Amino acid sequence: MRRRRGADVKLGLRENLAQFGLLVFVNALVGGMVGQERTVLPLIAEATFGLSGFVVILTFVMAFGSAKAVTNLVAGALSDRFGRKPVLVAGWLIGLPIPLMLAFGPSWGWVVAANILLGINQGLTWSTTVIMKIDLVGPHQRGLAMGLNEASGYLAVAATAWVTGWLAARYGLRPVPFMLGATYAVLGLGLSTLFVRETSGHAQHEGRQRPVPSVRTASVFADTTYRDPALSAASQAGLVNNLNDAVAWVLFPLLWFAAGLDTATVGLLAALYPATWGLGQLITGAWSDRVGRKPLIVAGMFLQAVALGVVVLAEDVVGWAVGAVGLGAGTALVYPTLIAAISDVAHPAWRATAVGVYRFWRDAGFAVGGLAVGLIADFGGLHGALWATASLTAASGAVVWIRMYETNSARRTR
Repeated sequence: MRRRRGADVKLGLRENLAQFGLLVFVNALVGGMVGQERTVLPLIAEATFGLSGFVVILTFVMAFGSAKAVTNLVAGALSDRFGRKPVLVAGWLIGLPIPLMLAFGPSWGWVVAANILLGINQGLTWSTTVIMKIDLVGPHQRGLAMGLNEASGYLAVAATAWVTGWLAARYGLRPVPFMLGATYAVLGLGLSTLFVRETSGHAQHEGRQRPVPSVRTASVFADTTYRDPALSAASQAGLVNNLNDAVAWVLFPLLWFAAGLDTATVGLLAALYPATWGLGQLITGAWSDRVGRKPLIVAGMFLQAVALGVVVLAEDVVGWAVGAVGLGAGTALVYPTLIAAISDVAHPAWRATAVGVYRFWRDAGFAVGGLAVGLIADFGGLHGALWATASLTAASGAVVWIRMYETNSARRTR
């Protein structure tokens, strides 16, 4: 693997615009792989396979989250050791069979297996595109870089959720909606193999400007999990944020379908949340570069809690749309800002590993949330599960408020 030498490396968005733009598009394809499931799969669980019980239906989210969380942890370390591009290409190779398994799998077990592969695919590809963009832009535009990265991914989630809902209404739940995902996988593999360049040299170049003793992976894990106040506060907030995403992914469509909405309308409502999330990050990532990370994270967690309450109390499409948009806006405040905060604290020599640990805990929210919320919903109903999630989200915002210090050096008030 050929790595660019220090004399050839320049940090900054403008200096690396072509590669950065390519990675933004690649990450949109990564997001589309998840988007193919957002509307259709919860409905397939009931209509095609006759599943009942929220825990059972949520098994695909738990499988996805568990696989993605563990893969995130491995992806960061592998990226530091072997380079970013090989990890990215491996993720796309694993993604190739997923749409076919979802489209033609004869049992729910195939869906669960496909979501294990999807979790691995997302852990390798999304983690790597995040790390590569951080490498390219350097220390001064991390929030902007993460905003653009996450916006591309979640706008693709939203667009694909809407399109697959429309396709399902017109052609049925399977197999046509999943052909879009098959196209994404082939295109992502081709672009990543042929045109994406290795960026680890950029991290090495930045690291030479910030000398630091070598740090063991176990120490990075401890700092990011509980020892460093900012890193650990970000990790718990990320976990709760993705617990909310699991709720929106599965329980929202089931709630709206049970209220008598048709598949196309459910698809439109399901798309509002990631669409607002994606568009909002075009603003919030760069905003955190100017005003700091902590205020946006705290505000975002509290806004998510309020939005979940709105969804519970709403009784019509307008109310549910307001709740979905509010949840997306709160998530937009939080999502790129948390990764930027992790990158502020972590040294370039172990940054990919720290990002991997953070993403491990963040995506564990799918597994933990899927099980906990599913159990609450089975015993206390959908509304009980949503109220419990809202309360936990508000508590998470309070933890960030109390424990986290400002990580943006330009705005630090420690």
